[in-house]
Amino acid sequence: MLPPKSAPPVWLPWLSRLVLRLGVGRSTALLTLLAWAGAVALSQLAITLIGQGDRWLAALFSSICCLVITPVLGFACMRLVSHLDLEHGHMRRLATRDGLTGVYNRRHFLDLLEREWSRAQRYDTAAAMLLLDVDHFKNINDQFGHLCGDAMLKAVAEALLDILRQPDVLARFGGEEFIVFLPQTDPLGAIDVAERMRDCIERLSLDWEGKSVSVTISVGVAAMRPEHVTVDHLIHDADVALYAAKAAGRNCVRAGDGLFAGKPSYQRT
Repeated sequence: MLPPKSAPPVWLPWLSRLVLRLGVGRSTALLTLLAWAGAVALSQLAITLIGQGDRWLAALFSSICCLVITPVLGFACMRLVSHLDLEHGHMRRLATRDGLTGVYNRRHFLDLLEREWSRAQRYDTAAAMLLLDVDHFKNINDQFGHLCGDAMLKAVAEALLDILRQPDVLARFGGEEFIVFLPQTDPLGAIDVAERMRDCIERLSLDWEGKSVSVTISVGVAAMRPEHVTVDHLIHDADVALYAAKAAGRNCVRAGDGLFAGKPSYQRT
C-alpha cells in the first residue's frame, strides 16, 4: 500500500518562485542580508534582556558568524530549491505529455476533458471531438524502420498543433491515433478543422535518408449533443465516425449520424 501523499510546505512554492525570479546568486545574497539583519537584531535583544554586554562587540561577532556561515548554507539551499523545482517540472511533464510527440498523453487528456466537458455542459456551449488515425502507418515502419515512424508521428503532431487554436486540446490517444477536443466549436467548425488537418497532413513530406516519406490521415468527427451523457459517449461517436472514414477508403473525414439535422452523415464532395 502506498503511503499517503503529503502536501509540500506552504513556503516552498513561494521560495521556488523567488529563486527562479532572482537566480541562485541573488537569492543567496538576499538570504544572507536577511540572516545578518536578524542575527544583529537578536544579539542586541539578548544584551537588552541580560542588561549587560558590549553591543558593538556582539554585533561584530554575530555579523562575522552570519556572513561566513549563511552564504555557504544558503547557496546550497537555493541550489537545492532550484534543482527540486526543475525536477518537479520535469516529472509534471512526464506525467502529462507523450514522451515521443510532446503533446498531451491519453491520461492527462481525459483529465482535461472532464473539466472542459463540465464547463461546456454548465454554460450550454458547443463542443466537438476529432479522432484521427495515420493511414497505413505500419507500412512506414516496415519499409523505412521504426525510427522513421517515430519521426513521422512527431511531424504529424507538430503539423496538427499549428492548425489548432490555443484552447483546443490535442493528445496522442494510442499508437498512431490522435484525439482533439474543440471547445466552443459547432459542427461546421469541427468539419472545417478536420478537413484542414487532413489537407495539411496530405501535403506533409518527411525527408528520411534521401527519400520523401508521406502519409495521410482519416478523421472521425463528433459534435456534443444532449444524448451524450458522458465523455465516453462523445469519444465513442468520434470512434464510429473514424471507422467510417477508414471504410470509405481513408484520407477522408466522416461524421456520425445526428451531426447535422436531416442528414445521416457528412462526407466531403
